Amino acid sequence: MTSKSLLAAGVVALGLWGATSAAKAESLTVYCGVDEAWCQLMARAFEEKTGITVDMTRKSAGEIYAQLRAEKDNPKGDIWWGGTGDPHLQAAEEGLTEEYKSPMLDQLQPWAIKQAEAAGNRTVGVYSGALGFGYNKDLLAKNNLPEPKCWADLIKPEYKGQIQVANPNSSGTAYNLLATIVQIMGEDKGFEYLKALHKNINQYTKSGSAPIKAAGLGETTIGIVFVHDAVAQTVAGFPIVPVIPCEGTGYEIGSESIIKGARNLDAAKKFYDWALTAEVQSRAPEVNSFQVPSNKAAKQSDKAPDLSKIKLIDYDFKKYGSSEERKRLLKKWDDEVASLPQ
Repeated sequence: MTSKSLLAAGVVALGLWGATSAAKAESLTVYCGVDEAWCQLMARAFEEKTGITVDMTRKSAGEIYAQLRAEKDNPKGDIWWGGTGDPHLQAAEEGLTEEYKSPMLDQLQPWAIKQAEAAGNRTVGVYSGALGFGYNKDLLAKNNLPEPKCWADLIKPEYKGQIQVANPNSSGTAYNLLATIVQIMGEDKGFEYLKALHKNINQYTKSGSAPIKAAGLGETTIGIVFVHDAVAQTVAGFPIVPVIPCEGTGYEIGSESIIKGARNLDAAKKFYDWALTAEVQSRAPEVNSFQVPSNKAAKQSDKAPDLSKIKLIDYDFKKYGSSEERKRLLKKWDDEVASLPQ
């Protein structure tokens, strides 16, 4: 081969390497913690907006947190979008996520900014929603059951085998329930309540929204979920009645975090900022997601629960999002509740 041929081959090789590197830089791996339809909307809309290829995996918040821990030494994801904020805060505390202060912060609701501050800017709030439950009105009537209105109603013996809720080890929704009950009732009475509730549970699901979907399909009477998930079932035409518990309730700050050691950091930052825009957050109702958006200018569906009219507890996100407290409560739930017969 002549020197000119060698030079030409080298130029071609460099060109191919550069093209491969550029292609690699223009990709993004997203771990998504909301319903599949919303995850898909976010992934495809970001691809259309930027040309960046998105590889999206949908899991519950607790599962994503566990995956980040497992992949700590060899991160495979770039950004974690959605899911309850408690495990996001825990991941931040454990150094599993990157510090990033988005230029979009000044457009966000105070509760979203507070979430970022609590995590040293390793996460930020993207939406919020109140905890509650929903029931299938047809099954309720068929079984001649009273209408449940309060947390206290759910432990009545007539609801035995009629309730579903997720497992707090995998689901951020169910961990939020655990932390909410402890904050409303105190830890001792709260765990007595959870033991009584356990007797009425027919299944602990992996996903936080699965119980209300099962209720919509007539597979269970009551599902404990975030209220916006119950609203989504009602809007979709299922016989679901959403309920805000009379005693008051906790709430979530759904969050997003850039994964520590992200291979596509620039693309992750682009997604992070883009997901905080009013335009993007206003699209959630297109896929029957009725959370309260964090961008103050985002359009909120009139079907979304009005948080200002709900008796919300002063949820201690810093305490219940801490690694130590979360591990302690989950172990106690495993030992004292999940281990009991039903």
